[in-house]
Order: sequence, then structure tokens, then C-alpha cells
Amino acid sequence: MSLLQRSSDFLFLYEATQCNPNGDPDYDNKPRMDYDTETNLVTDTRLKRYVRDYLKATGHAIFVDGEAGAKVSPTTKLQAVVGRLLADETQLDSLFAEQPSLRGQLQQLSEVEQNPDKIFKKLQSRENRDLSIYLLAQLVKRQFIDIRLFGSAFAVEGFNRAYTGPVQLSWGYSLNQVKLMESSTIASTMNDENGTFGKDHRVHYSLLAFNGTINRFAAQASGLTNEDVELFRKALWESIPALPTRSKLNQYPKLYVEVVYKDGAANGQLGDLRSYVRAASIADEKAVRRLEDLNVDFSALAEAISANEAVDYAVVRTGVGLTFANPKPRG
Repeated sequence: MSLLQRSSDFLFLYEATQCNPNGDPDYDNKPRMDYDTETNLVTDTRLKRYVRDYLKATGHAIFVDGEAGAKVSPTTKLQAVVGRLLADETQLDSLFAEQPSLRGQLQQLSEVEQNPDKIFKKLQSRENRDLSIYLLAQLVKRQFIDIRLFGSAFAVEGFNRAYTGPVQLSWGYSLNQVKLMESSTIASTMNDENGTFGKDHRVHYSLLAFNGTINRFAAQASGLTNEDVELFRKALWESIPALPTRSKLNQYPKLYVEVVYKDGAANGQLGDLRSYVRAASIADEKAVRRLEDLNVDFSALAEAISANEAVDYAVVRTGVGLTFANPKPRG
């Protein structure tokens, strides 16, 4: 696998119909809104959670996750990971292939302290700093694709290191004005016939747009590969409709455009890609209920990609109802 060598920016659009794209806990879990502009908002962490859940469901190791179905601290999570690793000699040999001396250091610790929890405590000590940091780096590069993608600050004693995520996302906002549906009271009945009641808040229709970057310099530190980026594109697209919860049904990807720059070119050559997209309601702005009620224009974006000499090629994927002619296809 090859480390990522080029930077890129991307635009991602998905639609949400009669659902709650991202509840705001400060406002009775209503959909997040910018009430001044009447636009729907979705945080970057919500979108990253979709990707993480998809990657986990498809068999990839995720660090920002629980243990045995329970929420745990980063320290507890890392301790559990290291404990499983210590029981796998083959994997240890592979992780330490580049540093056999550190492998020997870990072996000595294991012989003195045979309990995995005690070994972890030893790894947190100052005298084993080089060993613990190397071990963390190998775990990130070989196991935890979510850290390779999004980064993390490991505030774990003995393993303190921050990884800047090569993949960064803005908050998403809707390209159309969004109206909330009249909320209704829902009841959840338990086995003893007692129930809980709450409001069911949803949007009528929201076409949400995100701007993101993939930075080659951060990729060198986290170990992000070209194969990881391919998987990220797949996960981002397929994760949106894959969450089988009541409030998240009726969400579908509509457009992914990634602008890959030439070797040596930095991110941000075109700025926020959303600024080139225009979405106008065909009739009443307040009566948008589906994609067909909007006229979405990507011509300015296509022209900007075509005209910019720093752009090498574009990766494009479209969903039902939208078209985007790739101005710079790969190769």
C-alpha cells in the first residue's frame, strides 16, 4: 500500500426527507438549524460517525468506539487493544519488524509482568516512552483507519501524541431553506406497560452540502494510504442510507466531487466548493419537499475545476436525480 502523495478538496451532498439529520440536544433534539437563514445544519462529527459505523460494520478496526458494547475512555480502549495485541505473537512480530530492538524490550516487559494490565502500566512509564510511542504509531498505521482518516489527540498517559487528521470536514448546511414538520408526541411502551413520551422532530426536505479536504502532509504522519482514501469515498457514500434508525431513514447521497491537485499543489486552490453551487426552488421556497422541487446548478463548479491549472483530475459520483459532467476525468 502506498502513502497518499497528493492533496485534494471535496464536495459532498446528501438529501434528508421527513427525518432528523442531526438532533440538537440543547433544543429538545430538534434538527440543528440556522434560524436566521432557515437552513438546516449537520456537524462534522455526525458525518464522521456515519463513516465510523460503516467501517466497523464492514470489518474494519475503529478506535473511537466502545468495548463489549459499552462506552469507555480512551485509556480503557487503548488498554484493551494492547491486551489483545500481547496475545498475538504473529501480529507483534509484524508490528515490530522495523524495530526488533523495541520488540525485545516489549518481550522483556512481558516476561517480568505477565499480566497484560501490568504490562500496559509499564508501557505508560517514562523509561518506556520510545516503545509506547512506536507501538501507538504502528497501531494507527496498521489498525485504526478512523485515526488515519480523522486523527485524534491521545491524552493517554505514556502514549500522549496528537495525530492531525488528513481528512477534515466542515459543518454541513442545506442548500435550500428548510421547514420543520409539525412535531408529534411519540410514546415508547416498555414491557411493564409503562411508557416514555417525547416529541418527534423532523425536516420536510434538506439538501445538505459539506466541504472537505484531504491533506497529503498530515497523511504522512498518520499513515493514510491511497487505498484508505478509496475506502473513505466508498464509506462516505454508502454509510448515509445504511443507518437503520427511525429518525435517520430517508437519507440518500446525491453528489461527491473530489478535486485532486497536481503533485506539490496545496489544498484550497478553489476555496469552499459549496460556494460554486446554486440551488433555487422551482416554485415556493417554503414548499420544497423533494429534490425535484429544486433547480441545482453545478456549472460554476465545473468551470472552476476546468480552469484551474493546479487541478490534475476530479473524482465524481452522482446519485439519482443529479448530473455533473466531470470536467477533468482521471487519466
